[in-house]
Amino acid sequence: MTDCNRYILTAHCPGRQGTIDAVTGFLAQQNCYVLEMASFDDRDTNRFFVRIEFDACSRLTEDFEGFTADLQERVEPFQMQWEIHDACRQLPVVIMVSKYDHCLNDLLYRSRTGKLPIEIRAIVSNHPDLEPLAQWHQIPYHHLPITPVTKQQQEQNLLQIVSDSGAELVILARYMQVLTEELCELMQGRVINIHHSLLPGFKGAKPYHQAYEYGVKMVGATAHYVTPELDEGPIIDQIIESVNHSFTIEQLVEKGQDTECLTLARAVKHHAEHRVFLNGRKTVVFG
Repeated sequence: MTDCNRYILTAHCPGRQGTIDAVTGFLAQQNCYVLEMASFDDRDTNRFFVRIEFDACSRLTEDFEGFTADLQERVEPFQMQWEIHDACRQLPVVIMVSKYDHCLNDLLYRSRTGKLPIEIRAIVSNHPDLEPLAQWHQIPYHHLPITPVTKQQQEQNLLQIVSDSGAELVILARYMQVLTEELCELMQGRVINIHHSLLPGFKGAKPYHQAYEYGVKMVGATAHYVTPELDEGPIIDQIIESVNHSFTIEQLVEKGQDTECLTLARAVKHHAEHRVFLNGRKTVVFG
């Protein structure tokens, strides 16, 4: 088998005995070789989650409809909701950015070098500053300036760009505008945001400068799905790094931006590899 014959089965259902056997037993009967498996039974919500990566059998590639019909019959008694994904497919995405370019640059590099399984179909910004960077990478750049008057129309333009590009995920790579409640609800589970995680919670302009004035001892970042509640969506990944009294403001900002880049990249990778399950306000993430 080649790498391009790999598939991923993701499923969730009420927790009960026999759930793992229902999927692994079926795959074994179909001569599909399991390469990686992770599962979790949440006793608080009585939900079972499983992700299985496997080499495809000839029946899956030659008779996909028959294969999936038999799988549905096997797992239906468990009220299981499932999907099968091509493990070698690059996830089409749109990246949104304002003026800070560190997260965008990191995603572009990781995508270009094959470290992230994504295909960047378009870059959208409320400023024109980063268009030369997009042009260098030969990626369409859409400048959508935002004002209180234009915000609603520009979000409609964004939705059109997402639709036309075939993007399945929108990445907010330091996009410094708040999305409307309507857009958040419409794209639930399909928008990932990154923001700093500092204690105390410094808000407003130049949070790292505020943190420096208070002598913080750690910086960090949080990547999460976007919801109508600002910066309170289900968390996918978080990173913290220690800093100390010797850090200059420039070093503090650099360390903070490094954590933002790495946290966002890890969250996007988890999502693109179908490792993230929504579980109420929380997530189940199989690393």
